[in-house]
Amino acid sequence: MDVSVAGFEWDKGNWPKCGRHGLTRDEIEAVFEGSPAVYPDPAHSREEERMLAIGTTQAGRWLLIAFTLRRRERETLIRPISVRYMHRKEVDHYERQSES
Repeated sequence: MDVSVAGFEWDKGNWPKCGRHGLTRDEIEAVFEGSPAVYPDPAHSREEERMLAIGTTQAGRWLLIAFTLRRRERETLIRPISVRYMHRKEVDHYERQSES
C-alpha cells in the first residue's frame, strides 16, 4: 500500500467479527507491518472502497483480511472488516499466482 497509515480503527462494530477466529489485534496488525499483497474488492465496495490483504502472521499462518481506509481528522486508519485464516487451496492458488 502506498498510503501513510497512522494506525488502526477498532471498535465494537469490527473487533468481534475480526476476533472470532481466535486472532488477536496484534496478530492482525502485524500482517500490515509486513508486506501484504493488497487487492481491490469491488464486489463488496458499494458504500466505501474495500480491499483485501493477504499476508502471514508471525507464526507463518496465512490470513485474508478485508479492510477499508478511514480518514479521521488528518490521519488515515486501517479499519479491518473481517479476517480469517486462508484455506490450503487458497494459499496454493495465491502462491502459484505470485510466482508468475
